[in-house]
Amino acid sequence: MRMTSQREIILEELRKLKSHPTADELYLVVKQRLPRISIATVYRNLEKMSEAGIIKKLEYSGRQKRFDAATHPHYHIHCIRCGRIADVKTIPGRRLNSMISDASGYEVIDDQVEFSGICPECRNRKNINQNTFS
Repeated sequence: MRMTSQREIILEELRKLKSHPTADELYLVVKQRLPRISIATVYRNLEKMSEAGIIKKLEYSGRQKRFDAATHPHYHIHCIRCGRIADVKTIPGRRLNSMISDASGYEVIDDQVEFSGICPECRNRKNINQNTFS
Protein backbone atom coordinates (compact mmCIF):
# COMPACT_ATOMS: atom_id res chain seq x y z
CA MET A 1 0.00 0.00 0.00
CA ARG A 2 1.30 3.41 -0.98
CA MET A 3 1.71 5.82 1.95
CA THR A 4 0.28 9.10 0.71
CA SER A 5 0.95 12.32 2.59
CA GLN A 6 -2.63 12.22 3.92
CA ARG A 7 -2.15 8.67 5.23
CA GLU A 8 1.14 9.64 6.86
CA ILE A 9 -0.49 12.54 8.70
CA ILE A 10 -3.48 10.41 9.77
CA LEU A 11 -1.07 7.76 11.07
CA GLU A 12 1.13 10.34 12.84
CA GLU A 13 -1.86 11.83 14.63
CA LEU A 14 -3.24 8.40 15.54
CA ARG A 15 0.14 7.44 17.04
CA LYS A 16 0.08 10.58 19.21
CA LEU A 17 -3.32 9.67 20.68
CA LYS A 18 -3.46 6.93 23.30
CA SER A 19 -7.24 7.16 23.62
CA HIS A 20 -8.12 4.72 20.81
CA PRO A 21 -10.12 7.40 18.97
CA THR A 22 -13.12 6.97 16.71
CA ALA A 23 -12.73 8.11 13.11
CA ASP A 24 -14.72 11.25 13.97
CA GLU A 25 -12.42 12.09 16.89
CA LEU A 26 -9.31 11.54 14.77
CA TYR A 27 -10.81 13.60 11.94
CA LEU A 28 -11.06 16.64 14.24
CA VAL A 29 -7.36 16.30 15.09
CA VAL A 30 -6.21 15.68 11.50
CA LYS A 31 -8.30 18.63 10.26
CA GLN A 32 -6.02 20.91 12.29
CA ARG A 33 -3.14 19.94 9.99
CA LEU A 34 -5.14 19.31 6.82
CA PRO A 35 -8.03 21.79 6.86
CA ARG A 36 -9.40 20.59 3.50
CA ILE A 37 -9.53 16.88 4.35
CA SER A 38 -12.98 15.30 4.41
CA ILE A 39 -14.36 12.90 7.00
CA ALA A 40 -14.86 10.36 4.19
CA THR A 41 -11.14 10.51 3.37
CA VAL A 42 -10.23 9.85 7.00
CA TYR A 43 -12.68 6.91 7.20
CA ARG A 44 -11.45 5.43 3.90
CA ASN A 45 -7.77 5.71 4.86
CA LEU A 46 -8.32 4.23 8.32
CA GLU A 47 -10.09 1.25 6.72
CA LYS A 48 -7.30 0.77 4.17
CA MET A 49 -4.58 1.02 6.80
CA SER A 50 -6.37 -1.47 9.07
CA GLU A 51 -6.82 -3.91 6.16
CA ALA A 52 -3.08 -3.59 5.43
CA GLY A 53 -2.21 -4.28 9.10
CA ILE A 54 -0.65 -0.86 9.66
CA ILE A 55 -3.17 -0.06 12.40
CA LYS A 56 -5.77 -2.04 14.36
CA LYS A 57 -9.50 -1.50 14.10
CA LEU A 58 -11.28 -2.19 17.38
CA GLU A 59 -14.81 -3.39 16.78
CA TYR A 60 -16.87 -4.32 19.81
CA SER A 61 -20.60 -4.87 19.66
CA GLY A 62 -22.77 -1.90 20.40
CA ARG A 63 -20.00 0.68 20.11
CA GLN A 64 -18.37 2.81 17.44
CA LYS A 65 -15.24 1.46 15.78
CA ARG A 66 -12.06 2.75 17.33
CA PHE A 67 -8.53 2.71 16.00
CA ASP A 68 -5.19 1.82 17.56
CA ALA A 69 -1.76 2.56 16.12
CA ALA A 70 -0.23 -0.18 18.30
CA THR A 71 -0.39 -3.42 16.31
CA HIS A 72 1.69 -5.53 18.70
CA PRO A 73 -0.27 -8.21 20.56
CA HIS A 74 -2.09 -6.66 23.50
CA TYR A 75 -5.52 -6.55 25.08
CA HIS A 76 -7.86 -3.67 25.89
CA ILE A 77 -9.95 -2.72 28.87
CA HIS A 78 -13.08 -0.61 28.60
CA CYS A 79 -14.51 1.57 31.37
CA ILE A 80 -18.24 0.94 31.68
CA ARG A 81 -18.77 4.41 33.17
CA CYS A 82 -16.85 6.86 30.97
CA GLY A 83 -16.19 4.70 27.89
CA ARG A 84 -12.42 5.08 28.05
CA ILE A 85 -10.40 2.28 26.42
CA ALA A 86 -6.89 1.53 27.65
CA ASP A 87 -4.20 -0.92 26.64
CA VAL A 88 -3.49 -3.86 28.91
CA LYS A 89 0.12 -4.90 28.80
CA THR A 90 0.50 -8.55 27.95
CA ILE A 91 1.87 -10.58 30.81
CA PRO A 92 5.10 -12.32 29.79
CA GLY A 93 4.62 -16.00 29.14
CA ARG A 94 1.64 -17.68 27.61
CA ARG A 95 -0.93 -15.46 26.00
CA LEU A 96 -4.63 -16.17 26.20
CA ASN A 97 -4.82 -17.15 22.52
CA SER A 98 -2.20 -19.88 23.13
CA MET A 99 -4.37 -21.34 25.86
CA ILE A 100 -7.44 -21.14 23.60
CA SER A 101 -5.52 -22.85 20.82
CA ASP A 102 -4.43 -25.66 23.13
CA ALA A 103 -7.97 -26.13 24.48
CA SER A 104 -9.78 -26.01 21.13
CA GLY A 105 -7.29 -27.41 18.64
CA TYR A 106 -7.79 -24.31 16.48
CA GLU A 107 -4.87 -22.29 15.18
CA VAL A 108 -5.68 -18.85 16.58
CA ILE A 109 -4.86 -16.18 14.01
CA ASP A 110 -6.20 -13.09 15.77
CA ASP A 111 -8.17 -12.17 18.85
CA GLN A 112 -10.61 -9.46 19.88
CA VAL A 113 -10.46 -9.78 23.64
CA GLU A 114 -11.73 -6.85 25.64
CA PHE A 115 -12.05 -6.59 29.37
CA SER A 116 -14.61 -4.30 31.03
CA GLY A 117 -14.30 -2.54 34.35
CA ILE A 118 -14.25 0.83 36.05
CA CYS A 119 -11.18 2.98 35.39
CA PRO A 120 -9.19 4.53 38.25
CA GLU A 121 -10.54 8.03 37.50
CA CYS A 122 -14.18 6.89 37.72
CA ARG A 123 -13.45 4.88 40.89
CA ASN A 124 -11.84 7.97 42.46
CA ARG A 125 -14.78 10.17 41.43
CA LYS A 126 -17.18 7.67 43.01
CA ASN A 127 -15.13 7.63 46.23
CA ILE A 128 -14.99 11.44 46.30
CA ASN A 129 -18.76 11.68 45.73
CA GLN A 130 -19.46 9.11 48.46
CA ASN A 131 -17.22 11.00 50.92
CA THR A 132 -18.89 14.32 50.04
CA PHE A 133 -22.36 13.05 50.93
CA SER A 134 -21.38 11.06 54.02
